[in-house]
Amino acid sequence: MPLYEHVFLARQDMSSQQVESLVDQLKSVVADNGGEVGKVEYWGLKSIAFRLRKNRKAHYTLMNVTAPPEAVFEMERQMRINEDVLRYLTLRVDEHETEPSVMMQKRDRDDRRGGRDRDRGDRDRGDRGDRDRGDRPPRRESSSEGENS
Repeated sequence: MPLYEHVFLARQDMSSQQVESLVDQLKSVVADNGGEVGKVEYWGLKSIAFRLRKNRKAHYTLMNVTAPPEAVFEMERQMRINEDVLRYLTLRVDEHETEPSVMMQKRDRDDRRGGRDRDRGDRDRGDRGDRDRGDRPPRRESSSEGENS
């Protein structure tokens, strides 16, 4: 049977329990059509690059699916109907990753650091001394008059 990686984004106002119930619903759709869902990773509530249906954040979830194409088509059809799903992407892969995904590895690394990577104010940069700016031409002062006059 073909192997797929499926990632979907759920609305920001859903709770993580509601996202889990959505995953269970999708698992049953796949199982009813002769497939199975392996690893499921909940990546958390993350910011998205642009607004999707008035949402600035979304719950990200990854599912490893082993199923016939008909099961994947039915799962995607159910996701198009569901208004809680903002976007989804299904990719056919040669083999599933057995290790945690890159997103989960990043989360583990951030947890070990204590989340300091966003607030860099606590890192000591040391004494930089007088930095030599090299031979730069003097700065031109901007005039209040326009250049077109």
